[in-house]
Amino acid sequence: MDVAAEGGPVSGTPWARGRIISGSGGPRLLFGRMYEDHGIELGVLPASGARVLCIASAGDTAAALHRAGHDVTAVDVNPVQLAYARSRLAGGPTTDGTAERLMRLGRGALGALLPAWRAPALRAFCALDDPAEQARRWHAELDGPGLRRMLTLALRPGGALAAALRPSFAGVVPARFDEVLLRRLERTVTQHPNLTNPWMARLLADTELPESDGLFAPDVRLLQGDVVDVLEGSPRAGFDAVFLSNVLDGPGPAFARRLRTAVRHALRPGGTVILRSFREPGPAGPGWAGQDRSALWGVVRVVRVGADPQGTDDRRIEP
Repeated sequence: MDVAAEGGPVSGTPWARGRIISGSGGPRLLFGRMYEDHGIELGVLPASGARVLCIASAGDTAAALHRAGHDVTAVDVNPVQLAYARSRLAGGPTTDGTAERLMRLGRGALGALLPAWRAPALRAFCALDDPAEQARRWHAELDGPGLRRMLTLALRPGGALAAALRPSFAGVVPARFDEVLLRRLERTVTQHPNLTNPWMARLLADTELPESDGLFAPDVRLLQGDVVDVLEGSPRAGFDAVFLSNVLDGPGPAFARRLRTAVRHALRPGGTVILRSFREPGPAGPGWAGQDRSALWGVVRVVRVGADPQGTDDRRIEP
């Protein structure tokens, strides 16, 4: 089912441009696949029947929620991204977006100079199923001085990534992203078996596990528009859960305040919000990001929103 949504007031989110790379032109496909472990989202919902709103992106999370028996509405402000999600959810092919092309360039550069980062070696690493052995191989073979030098050149402020990103997104990337990314990767390979981790295969080896390639969830409702506009225009208490990935990465405090009010309008009392951010965590720590098998997230917050309009009975759900 495909439902067109009115645009509503301009929210100021940079995602509306449909581009994460500097330059001119219209919206582009940003994500050909999703890099979030939807096991987190599934784990906070009942077995089936929840009314859920999520970000459409490439459609993976919406499809997983739909397969679990939930009533799913997926929204995206980028019309190109939404059209792609619609195609995938109808059984269409997977293609690369800007994110995949950037990651492929990075893997190619690493593999050109570091044997442990060439495709056959990475595929072998992703076939391991013992986190202890993965940790040993990670430290002995993959995480070496050559890798660290190359990541410093690419990911530090003033490096290749910062130069390529639009200014509104460059500020979201952690200042020492080379070190941050290595910590997040190490955290994941030392906790979760690679063999059954589709996100690690996708991120490191550019491969798909058989069960993760291909979607079919034609009954997901698709709305084009900024998620804050969609939430404000939704019936009061119309959703049991709202899952927001990267929504606050880029916009400023005014957008965050508006989003908070919109979520409280659209979410039933006691409903659940998940907020994912690429940024580094503050004093509260990473929350569920420490359990997310995709390795990329800095913060994943799971919050049960209470009935009090002032928010005094909100409760963060810890992993």
